[in-house]
Amino acid sequence: MTTPNSPDTAAGSAVVRYGAGAVRGRLEDGLAVFRGIPFAEPPVGEARFQAPRPVRGWDGVRDALDFGPPPPQESGFQGRRGVLEAATGDDWLTVNVWTPAPDPATRRPVMVWIYGGAYKLGHAGSPGYDAQRIARDGDLVVVTFNYRVGIEGFARIDGAPANRGLLDQVAALEWVRENIAAFGGDPEQVTVFGESAGAGSVASLLVMPSAAGLFRRAVAQSVPGPFFSDELARDIAAAIAAEAGLRPAAADLATVDPRQLPAAGETLTDKMHQYEDRWGGLAHTLSPFAPVIDGEVLPTTPWQGVAAGAARDVELILGHNRDEFRLFTALGGQLGKTTEEDATSALRWFGPGPDAEQAYRTAFPDASPSELYELVHSDRVFRMPCLHLADAQVTAGGRVHVYELTWPAPGLGGVLGACHGLDIPLLFGTFTADLGNLLFADVEPSPEALALSSRFRASWTAFARTGDPGWPAYDTERRSVQVLDAEPVVTAYPEETSRRLWEGHVFAALPLIG
Repeated sequence: MTTPNSPDTAAGSAVVRYGAGAVRGRLEDGLAVFRGIPFAEPPVGEARFQAPRPVRGWDGVRDALDFGPPPPQESGFQGRRGVLEAATGDDWLTVNVWTPAPDPATRRPVMVWIYGGAYKLGHAGSPGYDAQRIARDGDLVVVTFNYRVGIEGFARIDGAPANRGLLDQVAALEWVRENIAAFGGDPEQVTVFGESAGAGSVASLLVMPSAAGLFRRAVAQSVPGPFFSDELARDIAAAIAAEAGLRPAAADLATVDPRQLPAAGETLTDKMHQYEDRWGGLAHTLSPFAPVIDGEVLPTTPWQGVAAGAARDVELILGHNRDEFRLFTALGGQLGKTTEEDATSALRWFGPGPDAEQAYRTAFPDASPSELYELVHSDRVFRMPCLHLADAQVTAGGRVHVYELTWPAPGLGGVLGACHGLDIPLLFGTFTADLGNLLFADVEPSPEALALSSRFRASWTAFARTGDPGWPAYDTERRSVQVLDAEPVVTAYPEETSRRLWEGHVFAALPLIG
Protein backbone atom coordinates (compact mmCIF):
# COMPACT_ATOMS: atom_id res chain seq x y z
CA MET A 1 0.00 0.00 0.00
CA THR A 2 1.36 3.41 -0.94
CA THR A 3 2.21 5.56 2.06
CA PRO A 4 1.08 9.21 2.17
CA ASN A 5 2.94 11.48 -0.22
CA SER A 6 5.52 8.90 -1.20
CA PRO A 7 6.48 7.34 -4.51
CA ASP A 8 5.39 3.80 -5.28
CA THR A 9 8.33 2.87 -7.48
CA ALA A 10 6.94 -0.53 -8.35
CA ALA A 11 3.86 1.06 -9.84
CA GLY A 12 5.72 4.12 -11.20
CA SER A 13 3.33 6.42 -9.37
CA ALA A 14 3.12 8.77 -6.41
CA VAL A 15 0.16 9.57 -4.17
CA VAL A 16 -0.39 12.90 -2.45
CA ARG A 17 -3.05 13.50 0.19
CA TYR A 18 -4.23 17.06 0.74
CA GLY A 19 -7.41 18.93 1.68
CA ALA A 20 -9.82 17.72 -1.03
CA GLY A 21 -8.64 14.13 -1.08
CA ALA A 22 -5.84 12.00 -2.49
CA VAL A 23 -4.42 12.10 -6.04
CA ARG A 24 -2.19 9.67 -7.88
CA GLY A 25 0.40 11.02 -10.32
CA ARG A 26 3.18 9.49 -12.40
CA LEU A 27 6.92 9.30 -11.76
CA GLU A 28 8.62 10.68 -14.85
CA ASP A 29 12.41 11.01 -15.12
CA GLY A 30 13.00 12.04 -11.53
CA LEU A 31 9.81 14.08 -11.14
CA ALA A 32 6.38 13.31 -9.76
CA VAL A 33 3.82 14.75 -12.19
CA PHE A 34 0.15 15.27 -11.37
CA ARG A 35 -2.22 16.33 -14.14
CA GLY A 36 -5.84 17.44 -14.20
CA ILE A 37 -6.44 18.11 -10.49
CA PRO A 38 -9.63 20.19 -10.10
CA PHE A 39 -9.17 23.46 -8.22
CA ALA A 40 -12.80 24.58 -8.67
CA GLU A 41 -16.12 23.06 -9.61
CA PRO A 42 -16.92 22.83 -13.35
CA PRO A 43 -18.32 26.26 -14.34
CA VAL A 44 -21.42 24.87 -16.03
CA GLY A 45 -25.12 24.78 -15.22
CA GLU A 46 -25.90 27.22 -12.42
CA ALA A 47 -22.18 27.95 -12.06
CA ARG A 48 -21.79 29.11 -15.65
CA PHE A 49 -20.56 32.70 -16.04
CA GLN A 50 -20.13 32.94 -12.26
CA ALA A 51 -17.07 33.24 -10.06
CA PRO A 52 -15.29 29.90 -9.55
CA ARG A 53 -16.75 27.76 -6.78
CA PRO A 54 -14.71 25.66 -4.32
CA VAL A 55 -14.20 22.11 -5.44
CA ARG A 56 -15.95 19.33 -3.54
CA GLY A 57 -13.74 16.67 -2.02
CA TRP A 58 -13.72 12.98 -2.93
CA ASP A 59 -13.17 9.63 -1.28
CA GLY A 60 -10.40 7.25 -2.23
CA VAL A 61 -7.51 8.07 -4.57
CA ARG A 62 -8.26 10.06 -7.70
CA ASP A 63 -6.05 9.50 -10.74
CA ALA A 64 -4.22 12.65 -11.80
CA LEU A 65 -2.60 11.18 -14.89
CA ASP A 66 -4.04 13.24 -17.76
CA PHE A 67 -4.53 16.94 -18.41
CA GLY A 68 -8.03 18.24 -17.88
CA PRO A 69 -10.10 19.41 -20.85
CA PRO A 70 -9.37 22.89 -22.21
CA PRO A 71 -11.89 25.68 -21.65
CA PRO A 72 -14.23 26.31 -24.60
CA GLN A 73 -12.47 28.52 -27.12
CA GLU A 74 -12.14 29.60 -30.69
CA SER A 75 -10.74 27.15 -33.21
CA GLY A 76 -7.56 29.06 -34.00
CA PHE A 77 -5.74 32.31 -34.60
CA GLN A 78 -4.63 33.80 -37.91
CA GLY A 79 -4.91 30.49 -39.72
CA ARG A 80 -3.24 28.39 -37.03
CA ARG A 81 -5.38 25.90 -35.16
CA GLY A 82 -5.73 26.21 -31.40
CA VAL A 83 -6.19 23.06 -29.30
CA LEU A 84 -5.38 20.04 -31.48
CA GLU A 85 -5.93 17.03 -29.22
CA ALA A 86 -7.26 17.18 -25.69
CA ALA A 87 -9.69 15.58 -23.29
CA THR A 88 -13.34 16.55 -23.44
CA GLY A 89 -15.72 17.36 -20.62
CA ASP A 90 -16.74 20.18 -18.33
CA ASP A 91 -13.90 20.00 -15.78
CA TRP A 92 -12.06 22.94 -17.32
CA LEU A 93 -10.62 24.36 -14.09
CA THR A 94 -7.71 22.07 -13.25
CA VAL A 95 -4.10 22.38 -12.12
CA ASN A 96 -1.02 20.36 -13.03
CA VAL A 97 2.04 19.93 -10.81
CA TRP A 98 5.63 18.93 -11.56
CA THR A 99 7.61 18.30 -8.37
CA PRO A 100 11.03 16.76 -7.63
CA ALA A 101 9.58 15.26 -4.42
CA PRO A 102 6.00 15.36 -3.11
CA ASP A 103 7.26 15.73 0.43
CA PRO A 104 5.93 18.49 2.70
CA ALA A 105 9.33 18.73 4.38
CA THR A 106 11.16 19.89 1.22
CA ARG A 107 9.41 23.29 0.78
CA ARG A 108 10.85 24.10 -2.63
CA PRO A 109 10.12 27.40 -4.41
CA VAL A 110 7.00 27.31 -6.60
CA MET A 111 6.53 28.74 -10.09
CA VAL A 112 2.98 29.10 -11.41
CA TRP A 113 2.58 29.49 -15.20
CA ILE A 114 -0.27 31.45 -16.84
CA TYR A 115 -0.68 30.79 -20.58
CA GLY A 116 -1.37 33.40 -23.23
CA GLY A 117 -3.58 33.36 -26.31
CA ALA A 118 -5.16 36.80 -26.77
CA TYR A 119 -7.51 36.06 -23.84
CA LYS A 120 -9.48 33.80 -26.19
CA LEU A 121 -7.26 30.72 -26.63
CA GLY A 122 -5.08 28.57 -24.44
CA HIS A 123 -4.75 25.28 -22.56
CA ALA A 124 -2.28 24.33 -19.84
CA GLY A 125 -2.02 20.88 -21.40
CA SER A 126 -0.46 22.21 -24.59
CA PRO A 127 2.82 20.35 -25.27
CA GLY A 128 4.69 23.65 -25.46
CA TYR A 129 4.02 24.16 -21.74
CA ASP A 130 5.58 20.88 -20.61
CA ALA A 131 7.27 22.17 -17.44
CA GLN A 132 9.54 19.21 -16.73
CA ARG A 133 12.77 21.01 -17.72
CA ILE A 134 11.99 24.03 -15.56
CA ALA A 135 11.19 21.87 -12.54
CA ARG A 136 14.19 19.61 -13.05
CA ASP A 137 16.79 22.28 -13.91
CA GLY A 138 15.61 24.60 -11.15
CA ASP A 139 14.92 21.90 -8.54
CA LEU A 140 11.57 23.51 -7.80
CA VAL A 141 7.83 22.90 -8.11
CA VAL A 142 5.99 24.12 -11.22
CA VAL A 143 2.22 24.52 -11.45
CA THR A 144 0.20 25.21 -14.59
CA PHE A 145 -3.58 25.58 -14.77
CA ASN A 146 -6.56 26.27 -17.01
CA TYR A 147 -8.67 29.40 -16.81
CA ARG A 148 -11.72 30.48 -18.77
CA VAL A 149 -11.03 32.45 -21.95
CA GLY A 150 -13.10 34.24 -24.58
CA ILE A 151 -16.79 34.76 -23.88
CA GLU A 152 -16.81 32.39 -20.90
CA GLY A 153 -13.94 34.19 -19.21
CA PHE A 154 -13.89 37.82 -20.32
CA ALA A 155 -17.12 39.00 -22.01
CA ARG A 156 -18.67 41.78 -19.90
CA ILE A 157 -22.23 40.55 -19.59
CA ASP A 158 -25.16 41.25 -17.28
CA GLY A 159 -25.75 38.85 -14.41
CA ALA A 160 -22.10 37.82 -14.16
CA PRO A 161 -18.94 39.19 -12.51
CA ALA A 162 -16.36 40.82 -14.76
CA ASN A 163 -13.02 39.18 -15.51
CA ARG A 164 -14.05 35.62 -14.69
CA GLY A 165 -10.83 34.37 -16.25
CA LEU A 166 -8.86 36.44 -13.74
CA LEU A 167 -11.03 35.16 -10.90
CA ASP A 168 -10.16 31.62 -12.03
CA GLN A 169 -6.48 32.57 -11.76
CA VAL A 170 -6.98 33.83 -8.23
CA ALA A 171 -8.75 30.58 -7.33
CA ALA A 172 -5.83 28.57 -8.75
CA LEU A 173 -3.36 30.63 -6.72
CA GLU A 174 -5.49 30.09 -3.61
CA TRP A 175 -5.31 26.35 -4.33
CA VAL A 176 -1.53 26.68 -4.49
CA ARG A 177 -1.39 28.59 -1.20
CA GLU A 178 -3.55 26.01 0.58
CA ASN A 179 -2.25 22.77 -0.94
CA ILE A 180 1.16 23.08 -2.58
CA ALA A 181 3.04 22.16 0.61
CA ALA A 182 1.68 18.62 0.26
CA PHE A 183 3.40 18.45 -3.14
CA GLY A 184 6.74 19.65 -1.77
CA GLY A 185 6.31 23.37 -2.47
CA ASP A 186 6.68 26.42 -0.26
CA PRO A 187 3.50 28.55 -0.29
CA GLU A 188 5.56 31.50 0.92
CA GLN A 189 7.85 31.33 -2.13
CA VAL A 190 5.44 31.54 -5.07
CA THR A 191 6.37 33.19 -8.38
CA VAL A 192 3.74 33.72 -11.07
CA PHE A 193 4.99 33.87 -14.66
CA GLY A 194 3.21 34.27 -17.96
CA GLU A 195 3.55 35.40 -21.55
CA SER A 196 1.39 37.67 -23.74
CA ALA A 197 -2.19 37.45 -22.39
CA GLY A 198 -0.63 35.45 -19.57
CA ALA A 199 1.65 38.41 -18.88
CA GLY A 200 -1.35 40.74 -19.05
CA SER A 201 -2.95 38.46 -16.48
CA VAL A 202 0.15 38.67 -14.28
CA ALA A 203 0.03 42.46 -14.58
CA SER A 204 -3.66 42.39 -13.60
CA LEU A 205 -2.98 40.18 -10.58
CA LEU A 206 -0.45 42.75 -9.36
CA VAL A 207 -3.26 45.27 -8.78
CA MET A 208 -6.20 42.99 -7.91
CA PRO A 209 -7.20 43.19 -4.23
CA SER A 210 -8.26 39.52 -4.26
CA ALA A 211 -4.78 38.43 -5.40
CA ALA A 212 -2.84 40.35 -2.76
CA GLY A 213 -0.46 38.11 -0.84
CA LEU A 214 -0.88 35.07 -3.09
CA PHE A 215 2.59 35.40 -4.66
CA ARG A 216 5.92 36.92 -3.78
CA ARG A 217 7.47 37.39 -7.21
CA ALA A 218 6.22 37.77 -10.77
CA VAL A 219 7.56 37.47 -14.31
CA ALA A 220 5.64 39.11 -17.15
CA GLN A 221 6.87 38.32 -20.67
CA SER A 222 5.49 40.65 -23.37
CA VAL A 223 2.72 42.44 -21.45
CA PRO A 224 -0.02 43.50 -23.92
CA GLY A 225 -1.27 47.07 -23.69
CA PRO A 226 -5.02 46.74 -24.31
CA PHE A 227 -7.26 46.88 -21.24
CA PHE A 228 -10.92 47.80 -21.69
CA SER A 229 -13.05 50.36 -19.97
CA ASP A 230 -16.31 48.97 -18.63
CA GLU A 231 -18.31 50.87 -21.26
CA LEU A 232 -16.23 49.54 -24.14
CA ALA A 233 -16.32 45.98 -22.80
CA ARG A 234 -20.11 46.07 -22.51
CA ASP A 235 -20.44 47.38 -26.05
CA ILE A 236 -18.20 44.59 -27.35
CA ALA A 237 -20.17 41.98 -25.41
CA ALA A 238 -23.40 43.30 -26.93
CA ALA A 239 -21.92 42.93 -30.41
CA ILE A 240 -20.77 39.37 -29.67
CA ALA A 241 -24.16 38.38 -28.25
CA ALA A 242 -25.89 39.90 -31.27
CA GLU A 243 -23.92 37.52 -33.50
CA ALA A 244 -25.67 34.71 -31.62
CA GLY A 245 -29.03 36.49 -31.74
CA LEU A 246 -29.02 37.06 -27.98
CA ARG A 247 -28.81 39.76 -25.35
CA PRO A 248 -25.47 40.23 -23.51
CA ALA A 249 -26.75 38.54 -20.37
CA ALA A 250 -25.63 35.39 -18.58
CA ALA A 251 -29.14 33.92 -18.64
CA ASP A 252 -29.38 34.32 -22.42
CA LEU A 253 -25.88 33.18 -23.32
CA ALA A 254 -26.20 30.16 -21.02
CA THR A 255 -28.82 28.77 -23.41
CA VAL A 256 -26.02 28.13 -25.93
CA ASP A 257 -23.69 25.17 -25.45
CA PRO A 258 -20.33 26.53 -24.20
CA ARG A 259 -18.55 24.72 -27.02
CA GLN A 260 -20.71 26.42 -29.65
CA LEU A 261 -20.66 29.94 -28.22
CA PRO A 262 -17.07 30.80 -29.29
CA ALA A 263 -18.30 30.88 -32.90
CA ALA A 264 -19.99 34.21 -32.12
CA GLY A 265 -16.65 35.65 -31.04
CA GLU A 266 -14.96 34.36 -34.18
CA THR A 267 -17.63 35.94 -36.38
CA LEU A 268 -17.22 39.29 -34.65
CA THR A 269 -13.42 39.16 -34.91
CA ASP A 270 -13.74 38.89 -38.68
CA LYS A 271 -15.79 42.09 -38.85
CA MET A 272 -14.32 44.19 -36.05
CA HIS A 273 -13.19 46.82 -38.55
CA GLN A 274 -16.86 47.77 -38.95
CA TYR A 275 -16.85 49.14 -35.39
CA GLU A 276 -14.06 51.63 -35.96
CA ASP A 277 -16.30 54.61 -35.09
CA ARG A 278 -17.07 53.10 -31.65
CA TRP A 279 -13.96 51.14 -30.74
CA GLY A 280 -11.20 53.16 -32.40
CA GLY A 281 -7.92 51.37 -33.00
CA LEU A 282 -9.17 48.23 -31.25
CA ALA A 283 -11.31 47.59 -34.34
CA HIS A 284 -8.07 47.01 -36.26
CA THR A 285 -6.66 44.41 -33.85
CA LEU A 286 -7.00 40.64 -33.57
CA SER A 287 -9.06 40.05 -30.43
CA PRO A 288 -12.22 41.50 -28.87
CA PHE A 289 -11.18 40.30 -25.40
CA ALA A 290 -9.04 41.85 -22.67
CA PRO A 291 -9.24 42.44 -18.92
CA VAL A 292 -11.91 44.98 -17.99
CA ILE A 293 -11.40 47.86 -15.57
CA ASP A 294 -14.69 47.18 -13.84
CA GLY A 295 -13.88 48.96 -10.57
CA GLU A 296 -14.32 45.87 -8.43
CA VAL A 297 -12.49 42.76 -9.62
CA LEU A 298 -9.95 44.92 -11.45
CA PRO A 299 -10.13 48.44 -9.98
CA THR A 300 -7.44 50.07 -12.10
CA THR A 301 -5.04 49.49 -14.96
CA PRO A 302 -1.76 47.81 -14.04
CA TRP A 303 0.19 50.96 -14.89
CA GLN A 304 -1.87 53.17 -12.61
CA GLY A 305 -2.08 50.63 -9.80
CA VAL A 306 1.62 49.71 -9.86
CA ALA A 307 2.64 53.38 -9.93
CA ALA A 308 0.47 53.87 -6.82
CA GLY A 309 2.38 51.11 -5.03
CA ALA A 310 0.11 48.07 -5.43
CA ALA A 311 3.09 45.83 -6.30
CA ARG A 312 5.81 47.59 -4.32
CA ASP A 313 6.50 44.47 -2.25
CA VAL A 314 6.46 42.10 -5.27
CA GLU A 315 9.78 41.53 -7.03
CA LEU A 316 9.38 41.62 -10.81
CA ILE A 317 10.93 40.58 -14.10
CA LEU A 318 9.45 42.45 -17.07
CA GLY A 319 10.53 42.19 -20.67
CA HIS A 320 9.73 41.83 -24.33
CA ASN A 321 11.14 40.59 -27.62
CA ARG A 322 12.71 42.96 -30.12
CA ASP A 323 10.59 42.05 -33.15
CA GLU A 324 7.31 41.31 -31.36
CA PHE A 325 4.84 41.97 -34.17
CA ARG A 326 6.78 40.08 -36.87
CA LEU A 327 4.97 36.91 -35.83
CA PHE A 328 1.56 38.38 -36.60
CA THR A 329 2.77 39.87 -39.87
CA ALA A 330 4.00 36.41 -40.86
CA LEU A 331 0.87 34.55 -39.71
CA GLY A 332 -1.25 37.06 -41.61
CA GLY A 333 0.71 36.41 -44.81
CA GLN A 334 1.92 40.02 -44.93
CA LEU A 335 5.69 39.64 -44.74
CA GLY A 336 7.17 41.88 -47.42
CA LYS A 337 3.72 43.03 -48.57
CA THR A 338 3.17 46.06 -46.33
CA THR A 339 2.37 49.16 -48.37
CA GLU A 340 2.96 52.81 -47.62
CA GLU A 341 -0.77 53.13 -46.98
CA ASP A 342 -0.62 50.26 -44.46
CA ALA A 343 2.22 51.96 -42.61
CA THR A 344 0.46 55.33 -42.57
CA SER A 345 -2.75 53.81 -41.24
CA ALA A 346 -0.91 51.90 -38.50
CA LEU A 347 1.05 54.97 -37.41
CA ARG A 348 -2.12 57.03 -37.18
CA TRP A 349 -4.14 54.40 -35.31
CA PHE A 350 -1.49 53.07 -32.96
CA GLY A 351 1.13 55.76 -32.52
CA PRO A 352 1.30 57.98 -29.43
CA GLY A 353 -0.68 61.13 -30.10
CA PRO A 354 -1.97 63.06 -33.10
CA ASP A 355 1.51 63.71 -34.54
CA ALA A 356 2.64 60.08 -34.24
CA GLU A 357 3.05 59.47 -37.96
CA GLN A 358 5.46 62.34 -38.48
CA ALA A 359 7.21 61.61 -35.19
CA TYR A 360 7.93 58.01 -36.23
CA ARG A 361 9.04 58.99 -39.73
CA THR A 362 11.40 61.58 -38.29
CA ALA A 363 12.76 59.26 -35.62
CA PHE A 364 13.27 56.37 -38.09
CA PRO A 365 14.08 58.17 -41.37
CA ASP A 366 15.45 55.08 -43.13
CA ALA A 367 12.67 52.69 -42.10
CA SER A 368 10.68 50.95 -44.82
CA PRO A 369 6.88 50.77 -44.71
CA SER A 370 7.16 47.22 -43.33
CA GLU A 371 9.57 48.33 -40.62
CA LEU A 372 7.40 51.28 -39.60
CA TYR A 373 4.31 49.08 -39.54
CA GLU A 374 5.98 46.52 -37.29
CA LEU A 375 7.69 49.10 -35.10
CA VAL A 376 4.53 50.96 -34.15
CA HIS A 377 2.60 47.74 -33.55
CA SER A 378 5.44 46.23 -31.47
CA ASP A 379 5.75 49.42 -29.45
CA ARG A 380 2.04 49.95 -28.87
CA VAL A 381 1.02 46.39 -28.13
CA PHE A 382 3.99 44.96 -26.22
CA ARG A 383 7.28 46.84 -25.91
CA MET A 384 6.17 50.14 -24.42
CA PRO A 385 3.54 48.60 -22.10
CA CYS A 386 6.35 46.48 -20.61
CA LEU A 387 8.73 49.40 -20.23
CA HIS A 388 6.09 51.71 -18.77
CA LEU A 389 5.14 49.05 -16.23
CA ALA A 390 8.79 48.80 -15.21
CA ASP A 391 8.94 52.59 -14.87
CA ALA A 392 5.78 52.48 -12.74
CA GLN A 393 7.31 49.91 -10.40
CA VAL A 394 10.46 52.01 -9.97
CA THR A 395 8.36 55.14 -9.39
CA ALA A 396 6.56 53.34 -6.56
CA GLY A 397 9.83 52.28 -4.93
CA GLY A 398 9.62 48.64 -6.02
CA ARG A 399 12.23 46.35 -7.58
CA VAL A 400 12.16 45.19 -11.19
CA HIS A 401 14.58 43.51 -13.60
CA VAL A 402 14.07 44.21 -17.33
CA TYR A 403 15.14 42.18 -20.36
CA GLU A 404 14.87 42.23 -24.15
CA LEU A 405 15.18 39.08 -26.26
CA THR A 406 17.07 39.85 -29.48
CA TRP A 407 18.16 36.35 -30.59
CA PRO A 408 16.38 35.55 -33.89
CA ALA A 409 14.25 32.47 -34.40
CA PRO A 410 15.98 30.16 -36.91
CA GLY A 411 12.80 28.84 -38.55
CA LEU A 412 11.68 29.94 -42.03
CA GLY A 413 15.18 31.07 -42.86
CA GLY A 414 15.36 33.49 -39.95
CA VAL A 415 12.77 35.95 -41.30
CA LEU A 416 10.81 35.96 -38.02
CA GLY A 417 13.55 37.63 -36.01
CA ALA A 418 13.10 37.84 -32.25
CA CYS A 419 9.34 37.68 -32.64
CA HIS A 420 6.45 37.33 -30.23
CA GLY A 421 6.31 33.97 -28.48
CA LEU A 422 9.93 32.98 -29.12
CA ASP A 423 10.61 33.09 -25.38
CA ILE A 424 8.19 30.20 -24.75
CA PRO A 425 10.09 27.35 -26.49
CA LEU A 426 13.34 28.83 -25.21
CA LEU A 427 12.11 28.91 -21.61
CA PHE A 428 10.37 25.51 -21.63
CA GLY A 429 12.83 23.84 -24.01
CA THR A 430 9.91 22.71 -26.19
CA PHE A 431 11.35 23.35 -29.65
CA THR A 432 9.12 20.90 -31.51
CA ALA A 433 5.78 21.72 -29.89
CA ASP A 434 3.12 24.34 -30.58
CA LEU A 435 4.71 27.62 -31.72
CA GLY A 436 8.12 25.97 -31.60
CA ASN A 437 7.13 24.05 -34.73
CA LEU A 438 7.07 27.37 -36.61
CA LEU A 439 9.91 29.20 -34.90
CA PHE A 440 12.29 26.25 -35.20
CA ALA A 441 10.74 24.75 -38.35
CA ASP A 442 12.98 22.13 -39.96
CA VAL A 443 15.90 23.30 -37.80
CA GLU A 444 17.53 21.25 -35.08
CA PRO A 445 18.16 23.43 -32.02
CA SER A 446 21.75 24.59 -32.29
CA PRO A 447 24.19 24.60 -29.38
CA GLU A 448 23.57 28.36 -29.30
CA ALA A 449 19.81 27.84 -28.97
CA LEU A 450 20.26 25.21 -26.27
CA ALA A 451 22.62 27.47 -24.33
CA LEU A 452 20.16 30.38 -24.49
CA SER A 453 17.34 28.06 -23.46
CA SER A 454 19.35 26.92 -20.46
CA ARG A 455 20.12 30.53 -19.57
CA PHE A 456 16.42 31.42 -19.64
CA ARG A 457 15.60 28.63 -17.21
CA ALA A 458 18.59 29.38 -14.98
CA SER A 459 17.66 33.07 -14.73
CA TRP A 460 13.95 32.50 -14.16
CA THR A 461 14.43 29.78 -11.55
CA ALA A 462 17.18 31.73 -9.75
CA PHE A 463 14.76 34.64 -9.56
CA ALA A 464 12.05 32.37 -8.16
CA ARG A 465 14.50 31.17 -5.52
CA THR A 466 16.28 34.41 -4.56
CA GLY A 467 14.73 37.39 -6.35
CA ASP A 468 17.92 37.85 -8.40
CA PRO A 469 17.89 36.65 -12.04
CA GLY A 470 21.58 37.43 -12.49
CA TRP A 471 21.51 40.96 -13.84
CA PRO A 472 21.12 44.40 -12.20
CA ALA A 473 17.78 45.84 -11.22
CA TYR A 474 16.32 48.45 -13.57
CA ASP A 475 16.16 52.14 -12.70
CA THR A 476 15.02 55.21 -14.62
CA GLU A 477 18.50 56.75 -14.79
CA ARG A 478 20.82 54.03 -16.12
CA ARG A 479 17.95 51.90 -17.49
CA SER A 480 20.08 48.75 -17.33
CA VAL A 481 18.54 45.87 -19.29
CA GLN A 482 19.59 42.27 -19.88
CA VAL A 483 19.78 41.68 -23.62
CA LEU A 484 19.24 37.96 -24.25
CA ASP A 485 21.15 36.87 -27.34
CA ALA A 486 23.86 34.41 -28.31
CA GLU A 487 26.17 36.54 -26.17
CA PRO A 488 23.95 38.07 -23.49
CA VAL A 489 24.97 41.51 -22.30
CA VAL A 490 23.70 44.12 -19.87
CA THR A 491 23.30 47.51 -21.50
CA ALA A 492 21.13 50.61 -21.50
CA TYR A 493 17.62 49.97 -22.81
CA PRO A 494 18.16 49.24 -26.55
CA GLU A 495 14.92 50.79 -27.85
CA GLU A 496 15.69 54.31 -26.69
CA THR A 497 14.24 55.94 -29.80
CA SER A 498 10.88 54.30 -29.23
CA ARG A 499 11.07 55.03 -25.51
CA ARG A 500 11.37 58.75 -26.18
CA LEU A 501 8.48 58.71 -28.65
CA TRP A 502 6.23 57.14 -26.01
CA GLU A 503 7.62 58.98 -22.99
CA GLY A 504 4.49 61.03 -22.31
CA HIS A 505 1.93 58.38 -23.26
CA VAL A 506 -0.46 57.00 -20.64
CA PHE A 507 -1.64 53.40 -21.03
CA ALA A 508 -5.23 53.94 -19.95
CA ALA A 509 -8.27 51.70 -20.33
CA LEU A 510 -9.51 51.89 -23.92
CA PRO A 511 -12.69 53.98 -24.10
CA LEU A 512 -15.94 53.60 -25.97
CA ILE A 513 -15.76 56.51 -28.40
CA GLY A 514 -19.00 56.18 -30.35
